[in-house]
Amino acid sequence: MEARPQAESVHPSHHRPENTVLAIILAVSFCHLLNDTIQSLIPSLYPILKNSYHLSFGQIGFITLTFQLTASLLQPMVGLYTDHYPQPRSLAIGMGFTLVGLLLLSVAGSYPVILVAAALVGMGSSVFHPEASRMARMASGGRHGFAQSLFQVGGNAGQSLGPLLAALVIVPGGQSKIAWFSALALLAIVILVNVGGWYARNLSRRKGHKPGMHGVQPAAHSPGRVTGALAVLIALMFSKFFYLASMGSYYTFYLINKFQLPIQTAQFYLFLFLLAVAAGTILGGPIGDRIGRKYVIWVSILGVAPFTLALPYANLPVTAVLTVIIGLILSSAFSAILVYAQELIPGKVGMISGLFFGFAFGMGGIGSAVLGQLADQTSIEFVFHVCAFLPLIGLLTAFLPAIEHHHHQQQATPARDRR
Repeated sequence: MEARPQAESVHPSHHRPENTVLAIILAVSFCHLLNDTIQSLIPSLYPILKNSYHLSFGQIGFITLTFQLTASLLQPMVGLYTDHYPQPRSLAIGMGFTLVGLLLLSVAGSYPVILVAAALVGMGSSVFHPEASRMARMASGGRHGFAQSLFQVGGNAGQSLGPLLAALVIVPGGQSKIAWFSALALLAIVILVNVGGWYARNLSRRKGHKPGMHGVQPAAHSPGRVTGALAVLIALMFSKFFYLASMGSYYTFYLINKFQLPIQTAQFYLFLFLLAVAAGTILGGPIGDRIGRKYVIWVSILGVAPFTLALPYANLPVTAVLTVIIGLILSSAFSAILVYAQELIPGKVGMISGLFFGFAFGMGGIGSAVLGQLADQTSIEFVFHVCAFLPLIGLLTAFLPAIEHHHHQQQATPARDRR
């Protein structure tokens, strides 16, 4: 009795949502690109700020810590709230915080004001990421890994563009030129206002469904097993993002100190690494959809160890090659980890997205602060020797339960329905 009304309510509008799916994912991914381009301008400014304000490496790390903590602490709370009360317009509001922080950073005349500006940009991220990740999943048509990778690659591409734009615009023109990038935030706000309308309409269509449950069955694992798996995933995230913190905040200093490169040239090398990160990100999700996310996590975390261990001993050309390989391999993990966690705890897409994005930002911030202090006490080169061992934590992947067979069963039904 219930099947027929359900079919009548879904079938007539079935093709319309499918036709808009890719456009929505691309729009959210593009806004992710704009958001993370703006965010990545902050570490790209570090050599300029260090010289202008006579900052120590510890103070540089604290800027990252301030930005990342405001993002990381708020994201799980935002995600948990929006699991129960989705907020389609919050994406544009979050980008507004980023816009204000960007403008303040362009006119900041002291270290405390720089910290306030960084905190505002972090607040914008805390609002943007959980809801944007949920929207990408809603528009995925069941291809959750693909959608998450496409969403995430926008952010990684933005992170790679930041150093390049900083080298071309900010390094020659100075701190005030940051204000030029407010146009990116305004463009993102316009797009997110329109995308938020699609989100609101689809939320009303899904009124009868529990949030985040479409296409996912309850996990067949005990609470203890789920808790253990989450602990392993968090350890893997620690490994990945502590290493990325060393690259994002201190790779330019490493190149300048070890190879005597000028700032602009070092920024181009950082761009090369981050571009490889963006390219690798798009691979992890679709491959995880096909062969299983656990295999992707294995290769991405542990498989990068030989290259990170070799990096501190390489000359400049080999360093460039190794960092590209490291970026490609290491970056494929995040989409696989996030979708794995979403499938491990179905129905909590916003909370899981907020938790893992928040933890990623938090680890990046804490990593930058800790590694900055370590660099002040030792040297930048010593920091890279220490961080080289972090991917060995990937051995913990062996303790993750296999959940891929549940995922593949879910994939088969939407595929038939779409035909």
